Amino acid sequence: MMIRSALAGFVLLASTPTLAASRPRYGGELRAAHAGPPEIGEPALADTPMEAALLGLLTRPVCRVDADGRVRPTLARELSRPLPQALRVTLPSAATATAVARAWTRLSSPEAPSPYRAQLYPLRGEGRQVTSSGVTLELALAFPWPDLERSLCHPALAPPPSPASGPFSAAGRGVLEAQPAWPEGRPYLDRLALTATDERGLTRLWTSRQVQVELGTPPDNDTLTGAALYATYLAYSPRKVPADFRQAIESAIDRDDLTRLFVKGPAVPMANLLPPALLPQGPRVRPQAPPAGTARKVTLAYDAALADQRAVAERIQVKLHEQGYTVALEPQSRAALRSRQAKGDFELMLSALLLPPLPGPALAVVLEAGGRRDLLGVELPPIGALTDAGARDARSRERALALAPSVPLIPLYAQGLGLRAAPEVTGLVLDAQGLPVMEGAWLAPAEASGGGGRP
Repeated sequence: MMIRSALAGFVLLASTPTLAASRPRYGGELRAAHAGPPEIGEPALADTPMEAALLGLLTRPVCRVDADGRVRPTLARELSRPLPQALRVTLPSAATATAVARAWTRLSSPEAPSPYRAQLYPLRGEGRQVTSSGVTLELALAFPWPDLERSLCHPALAPPPSPASGPFSAAGRGVLEAQPAWPEGRPYLDRLALTATDERGLTRLWTSRQVQVELGTPPDNDTLTGAALYATYLAYSPRKVPADFRQAIESAIDRDDLTRLFVKGPAVPMANLLPPALLPQGPRVRPQAPPAGTARKVTLAYDAALADQRAVAERIQVKLHEQGYTVALEPQSRAALRSRQAKGDFELMLSALLLPPLPGPALAVVLEAGGRRDLLGVELPPIGALTDAGARDARSRERALALAPSVPLIPLYAQGLGLRAAPEVTGLVLDAQGLPVMEGAWLAPAEASGGGGRP
């Protein structure tokens, strides 16, 4: 009996670190490094995976879609359907409700309409004027759209950062403190210490154990990789380029080469309007180059803040030169690119979008970005009329394939966010958008983490 008791006690003691590691713990400071910009713009423009992850620490949309597809209120206290054709969003305060309504309305600003306004198209009035009533937003739908809640979870629909808009708030340069009154619940960590650096700096900080989380790492065995939903297209204006331009670029560009040699990973080639995460990519035969014609001059605009886009733009410049095109490269701010794209004021443009993690809402954003807003009223209602989620997804994929030739966007590649965490960082997961849920992470005690898993 004494031996059995002793063995039972030994097993209990041996399992204590495991139990401690699995039990969330409040407190502590997590040190993280990232290869993103030191300052982030407004949510509708901060849409690279890195920027969305960093801005998501300070401001969130009304909800989050978990990796399993469930919708969780974040900034909102509740999302409910009092009627099948109405959605009620309840916020923590009237000020927050007003901020969200203004952010959504600003997406349809005549000066610079955002492609993400397509997420609000199923609302009456196409979401051009969203108003709050006290702490609630009462949203009436123009047609059935069961995926509205998931659409509203997109990071671009977050309000501008404020002291109460995110799970953390700024408390000094590079320091964020937990928000005790965050509607979803107080983050486990007390604070985050963020360091902005480059790729070499990330490696140095990680190998010297100065940080516990790295954001923006290339894919590796110990890397957590988010869904590749940041899709980059070559947009073209049909009125300003030759009729055989699409054939010329499709024959010239090797998407595998782009992702292998010119684009930072995680990245995958994309040959369809929707990325592989939303639409499986079948084999695609590259067309023959069109007959050589007269020399042509075009201008290719790209995002000056993205080194990947510059590398891809230079590659396109070289490959189109072989087709008889002289391509002038024009770096632009992201705000200028979005404004020019909405007005059709360009010849060629690299256009990148953080697509929602569902085929239907993603198709809506792509059609908007491609200048085919006229198709939203034709394509979305039949998709929304399907009550089964799988049927809606299948219909959206079918329509994406069918509509591709009529949308002046040439798909190139899609990217995700790579990150890695030290063994003591527990509970860190990615949502369906491929972004980290930092408020759910906690620090395990040293004896529970084991201290392995990194150099």
